[in-house]
Amino acid sequence: MIRPLPPDTTRRRRPNGPLLVAPVTLLFTLLLVVPMALVGMLSLQAFDAASGGVLDVYSWHNYAQIISDPYYHEIFLRTFALAISVTLGTIVLGVPEAWFIFRMSARWRAFFLILTLGPLFISAVVRTLGWSILLDGQGVVAQVLVGLHLVDAPPQMLFSFSAVVVVLVHALVPLMVLSVWTSLQSIDPQMANAAISLGASPLTVWRRIVLPQTAPGILSGSLIVFALSASAFATPALIGGRRLKVVATAAYDEFLHSMNWPMGAAIAVCLLVLNLGTVALYSRVVERRLKRRLGETAA
Repeated sequence: MIRPLPPDTTRRRRPNGPLLVAPVTLLFTLLLVVPMALVGMLSLQAFDAASGGVLDVYSWHNYAQIISDPYYHEIFLRTFALAISVTLGTIVLGVPEAWFIFRMSARWRAFFLILTLGPLFISAVVRTLGWSILLDGQGVVAQVLVGLHLVDAPPQMLFSFSAVVVVLVHALVPLMVLSVWTSLQSIDPQMANAAISLGASPLTVWRRIVLPQTAPGILSGSLIVFALSASAFATPALIGGRRLKVVATAAYDEFLHSMNWPMGAAIAVCLLVLNLGTVALYSRVVERRLKRRLGETAA
């Protein structure tokens, strides 16, 4: 009779999941959770304008002021309108651009992909200052418009909502291209050629084949762009100026100009909560509809 071999007790046990992620969790807690908790506690403290100091008194006064003051309503609405406009702009420009690059030959594909990612290699301040020179009343864009007799006088495009949208779209469209590019890797390029050979128009190919396959990339890219646009500081501060204030610049003014740190912390916390809530709601609703749409398309 053959006896079964005893279990190998010398084999090492693999560490469990919580032990593997413990260092990352600890680092995440120290670098993000703890500072945000301190900011949340600071936002509940009172501020004495006479002495210019933070009082050791806790209340919801700062949040009540943000909710009741129309001044902050306008700032938050402008911020989210800016984020939505930039997100739509990056979708309109980034999705076709990613598809055109994907359809290129390997040599030109690498060149244009690096060219598209160029804005990510430049400092945000340097990039924004370059745009401020272009959009100035005496800049290149204004001189070209006057030279072509499209306008009678050099227009002042700085310190406007549209200028901030243009600059942020230029800065964030590479992220949309990267997200869509990742989704395009799962598409066989011959599928489009086969559809065209069967009589489908380019618009039908784009609507029935390309767009459903790139929808997850568009969703993830739009979430990233929206979050970064809503919290952007350098571009609204340099291009929008003092007259076009958004939430990030309002918090900056409270921290460094008014020295009202509790109010600045409350504005930052409100921006974080609204931003996370909007992203979570958008992701949940759009992803659900996307799955239903892809299921109908597959059927």
